[in-house]
Amino acid sequence: MYKQNALIFLLILALFLGGTVEISEGSKTIGIILLLLALLAISRIRLAGSDNNFTSGNKIIMFIGVGIVISDIIYNFSSNSKLGTLDIMTFLFGLSLTTFGFNNNELRRIGTFTAYMSATFLVLFLILFSLFAHLNINFTHLFDHYFVLLPVVSILHILQIPVEIIGTETIRMTGVEEMSVVIGGPCSGLYSMFMLIGIIVGYTRMERFEFRQVYMMLLITVVVAYISNLFRITVLYLVGYSYGSDTMMFVHTHLGWIIFTAVAGILLYILDKMTMR
Repeated sequence: MYKQNALIFLLILALFLGGTVEISEGSKTIGIILLLLALLAISRIRLAGSDNNFTSGNKIIMFIGVGIVISDIIYNFSSNSKLGTLDIMTFLFGLSLTTFGFNNNELRRIGTFTAYMSATFLVLFLILFSLFAHLNINFTHLFDHYFVLLPVVSILHILQIPVEIIGTETIRMTGVEEMSVVIGGPCSGLYSMFMLIGIIVGYTRMERFEFRQVYMMLLITVVVAYISNLFRITVLYLVGYSYGSDTMMFVHTHLGWIIFTAVAGILLYILDKMTMR
């Protein structure tokens, strides 16, 4: 039951991510459809046991979760900011903690899994983005330049696409139109990598994997996430070169969350096979 619910929840997460991205940057109609599909998927979750009463021992954790959820909502409404991946993961972490206040093992196991997943994302984000920025360590710029921009430019040169590097994170490309494209922030692929690492951490903790298996899956996850992002950006540049910036931005809106969903599904399939051994 838990494995089935975990798979359904990850489908919900993918649909929710896709819906919020579409509403903020793409088609509001598609975004609403994806969110409705997420609600439909939620209705498919089946919890073992009928006792959903509050437990006395975990009320503090539950109220902390409620506080995080409310704070996240208030911040987004007061700042009029777009709903981003960090906001979603913060909301998910708070929501996960609220499940600790219910006397239902199935619900709490799902909450524990999602708490591990979202907490992993938040810790990695705080270290590699917030802490490094505070210490004036330009990690993201260096990563974008050496591990994203240069490899993608090399691939484009192999494909005989004329590309010129004009900045640390910027290229100039002349196809059907001349354009300058900046790689930065979510385009680095780090957000997706953090989420995928979080999925591995949550799943392996719940299923009691051996440390050797955990390290192997984390290594596979990082490599797959990295290659997938290079593929995504290469496709975007090829689309921009062949069809122009408007079409490139249209594909940009949809392609990221679709690839994330596919990669997450493949990794979960591998994990499921490993637990059956």
